[in-house]
Amino acid sequence: MIFNPSRDEVRRFFCEVHRKQAAGAVLTPLESLAADLVAVHPEYDGDLADLDAALARDYSVEEGRSNPFLHLAMHLAIAEQVQVDQPPGIRAAVARLAARRGDEHAALHEVMEVLGEVMWQAQRAGTPLSVEEMHGRYVDAILARASRD
Repeated sequence: MIFNPSRDEVRRFFCEVHRKQAAGAVLTPLESLAADLVAVHPEYDGDLADLDAALARDYSVEEGRSNPFLHLAMHLAIAEQVQVDQPPGIRAAVARLAARRGDEHAALHEVMEVLGEVMWQAQRAGTPLSVEEMHGRYVDAILARASRD
């Protein structure tokens, strides 16, 4: 089963995680994983603190800053991929890149760049990504980054 949340559902999820985390409320395992990501991105606290503003805001390229919800959602997707090692080899590739960089968070941002590029290429070609393509293009691109400075 593929979970494909809407833009508003993603924003509600991260705002709720932020609220629950600040209140010391009990978090589900997925919320706990998201809370860890929110904690390393304090620059997004203002965006996450106001659900109504988050739902209304359009994060355009012209604005000169990244969309915090897209950023956190990509982090979450990568964290889940690494947890279950899907596509196969992603866990080892990310670990190798993190070891090479000496900074896990910076390495995850590189993985995010690779994921964005692979998704953009597939979208441009109008083809869905298969597990084989994800392993080939995605995992191999991460490993290539891990082999260079």
